[in-house]
Amino acid sequence: MDRGRGLADIAGAVEAAKALDPSDFNEGVLKTHAIGEAASIVSAIPEVRDALLAFQREFAAALPGAVLDGRDIGTVISPNADVKIFVTASPETRARRRAAEYRAQGRNIDESAVLADILKRDERDQNRAAAPLKRAPDAHLLDTTHLDIDAAIQAAIDIVEASRAGRGCE
Repeated sequence: MDRGRGLADIAGAVEAAKALDPSDFNEGVLKTHAIGEAASIVSAIPEVRDALLAFQREFAAALPGAVLDGRDIGTVISPNADVKIFVTASPETRARRRAAEYRAQGRNIDESAVLADILKRDERDQNRAAAPLKRAPDAHLLDTTHLDIDAAIQAAIDIVEASRAGRGCE
């Protein structure tokens, strides 16, 4: 997108995936609606997924470890992760939270449009041929629909600590 290439440009998407440099990542930009939509679209391209797989796996395996967020992390990127948590919330809750985040950034946003986008992206990601969105069989389910951020973080920490205790880890 930075180079003016469209999302249907497979060669351009693969080239961009191969050229990723984490030092260039801007968290604010990565969290924008446009980037989220673009990621959902190009991540369905098998050649893009192939280009990113080794990069993502190396990142996940690097010491001291990593916490990764993504729709195929536990099933494709790190299927052997020590702990997997499938975090979810109702689409309405996710839309309300995303709209609040946008408003905090000073953006005027229609919550119903955010909900429509979330539903569209979920549908696309759940039904794509390459690495569809699904819960790994060994992932702990964490439904945050009725949790605030502090409670959700604590619940995730509790899952990790319980998992580590079960393996005899300190």
